[in-house]
Amino acid sequence: MSQENPDNTDVTRMIILGPSAQVSPTELVQKLHMLELPLTIKSTCYGAIIHGQEQVVKDAMERIRKLDPYNIFTKDRGFPPGDPRRCRAKRGAAREGFHQLEKEFELLDCVREALENPREVHVEKYEKIAPDSLKKIIEECEEE
Repeated sequence: MSQENPDNTDVTRMIILGPSAQVSPTELVQKLHMLELPLTIKSTCYGAIIHGQEQVVKDAMERIRKLDPYNIFTKDRGFPPGDPRRCRAKRGAAREGFHQLEKEFELLDCVREALENPREVHVEKYEKIAPDSLKKIIEECEEE
């Protein structure tokens, strides 16, 4: 039984440009092509999709994020570009997950701000509530 070499595994990553990105999707795709790496590259409205061997994709991501480190984000995509199970052209509608991506996009400026201006955060740790106290709270709520 042979073990699969993770370096030869094909992966697909979405590259999402944040709202404040200094790079357009067209420029992003051009820069990806200029890397001359063995990748499948697809332009999208939010940036690009790249597909290839895992190490090549990682290399491309590291190099492309240098263009605008706080505004270029990546996300795993389970299907390669053009896969009929996810391709909008074949399905005739927005692909599954697109609406989730739209919601995530709305938060990217907040993420950029946090990346550009990191600060220490202290999270208050709450004490556990005793089962008897919880029962009392439930009983009080049921009485109302």
